[in-house]
Amino acid sequence: MVHKQSVVIVGGGPAGLTAAWELVKDGGDQRYDVTVLEASDTFGGISRTVRHKGNRMDIGGHRFFSKDQRIMDWWKDVLPLQGAPSYDDKKLGRHHDLEPGGPDPEKTDRVMLKRHRVSRIYWNRHFLGYPISLSPRLFKALGLKITLQAGFSYLASIFHKLPEDNLENFYINRFGRKLYSMFFEGYTEKLWGRHPREISADWGAQRVKGLSIIAVLKNAFQKMVPRKRDSSKVETSLIEEFWYPKLGPGQLWETVERRNVEHGVKVITDATVVEVDQEAGAISGVVYKDKDGKRVSLHADQFISSMPVKDLVNAISASPDGAPDDMVKVANGLPYRDFVTVGLLIKHLRIRNTTSIPTLGHPPIVPDCWIYVQDPGYKMGRFQIFNNWSPYMVEKPDDTVWIGLEYFCEEGDDFWNMSDEEATAFAIKELTRMGVIGGARDVMDSHRERVKKAYPAYFDTYDRMPELIEWLDSFGNLYCVGRNGQHHYNNQDHSMATSMEAVKNIKTGRTSKTNVWNVNTEKSYHEQK
Repeated sequence: MVHKQSVVIVGGGPAGLTAAWELVKDGGDQRYDVTVLEASDTFGGISRTVRHKGNRMDIGGHRFFSKDQRIMDWWKDVLPLQGAPSYDDKKLGRHHDLEPGGPDPEKTDRVMLKRHRVSRIYWNRHFLGYPISLSPRLFKALGLKITLQAGFSYLASIFHKLPEDNLENFYINRFGRKLYSMFFEGYTEKLWGRHPREISADWGAQRVKGLSIIAVLKNAFQKMVPRKRDSSKVETSLIEEFWYPKLGPGQLWETVERRNVEHGVKVITDATVVEVDQEAGAISGVVYKDKDGKRVSLHADQFISSMPVKDLVNAISASPDGAPDDMVKVANGLPYRDFVTVGLLIKHLRIRNTTSIPTLGHPPIVPDCWIYVQDPGYKMGRFQIFNNWSPYMVEKPDDTVWIGLEYFCEEGDDFWNMSDEEATAFAIKELTRMGVIGGARDVMDSHRERVKKAYPAYFDTYDRMPELIEWLDSFGNLYCVGRNGQHHYNNQDHSMATSMEAVKNIKTGRTSKTNVWNVNTEKSYHEQK
């Protein structure tokens, strides 16, 4: 009889569920005994779908697009790509016919839709293209004087590069000081609660990657050339199409969780890990509290953690052998940004569709997935229009518009501590002042969600992460994966890739974990060629 390796996975988000499936698929359930511990009662982490009275909310907005083909194939295996025109395509007379013979989204929930990505910026009462595009609309909004200032400022940035030792200089080098001050400085401070000069340039290198004015111009030129483009060479911020589960991102992760259970994975919800034990330089077990507060111990051969690094180190510190004081200090100094989204069900938008893309509704709504609020006069960071992600997210997509207003904050601050009624009233006032709705009379329903540790931040003790990584890697059977597991601002495809690499190491016996930590950090991945 073959001895099964026992594996404990902490977290039921994209990283944790991917790790579990990679272990048990293709007969792996005969070699691995896998347990997933999820602290909540839902799956998908920040990629979950929230249900509210027939409407669904995507927490943060999740485009299913990756330069990694194995991720695209993985998603497609879980939820096949649509084969028949989707609901809104039929109404608008458009036909994609992506996968002949594939499932019809009107007859099954198990389907991915292909969506057209449209995002814009709200600034100074203007709606501008996102990312910033050098268009007549932009020049009209800026005016001749500011346009000239921005142009000369960009030229100066070409010939005088600043040392990229902070995020401010990173942006200035790519866009010039004028555009940076208008579109990046205030928004970045709104997002992180810190001025860009206090934030590591690592964040820009990871999230903005090769995006620059040169990249924008190159993309605009290539769009005019009638030939198929290689999506792996397009900056993520410039993609124009993506996949999306019919019922939101949580649908995919709930499906993966069911698959795992069918293949023998033991999934335990309401299980909060409070202690991580060690023995002879390896992790020997974890202790979690169940929903009744009872402590339960689990021993295993391998451990994969997607829990926040801060919580992981404190859980190791709570064990009899503890953790070094300096490592605890680094971990406890790692900052996070928390997140509040306010969903509003409204009768109609008061803004017109000035694009060439036809849309649904009575009257037709704008086609945006997101609108980024880069005007410093608003606390709102952006708002989503769920109708455009998938009409199946909205109970009555023809007659109502379901939107999500996103706010960045700190757990425990004034905005976080607002009541549901106060947060909703605040959101309605901002949206009214922007001219998007006509006031509270347009709002039919609302729902608020608060998300802790939504965004790992790149300041305070972040510069000591290499020390912490070295110490964590000294536990040969511990793998840190995912956004919070690595304190790395990963998209869900990157989080999945970290788990794929970790499982590969477990299966092959590879001891170096550089491949796990290097996902979404390679220089070639984020530099424009």
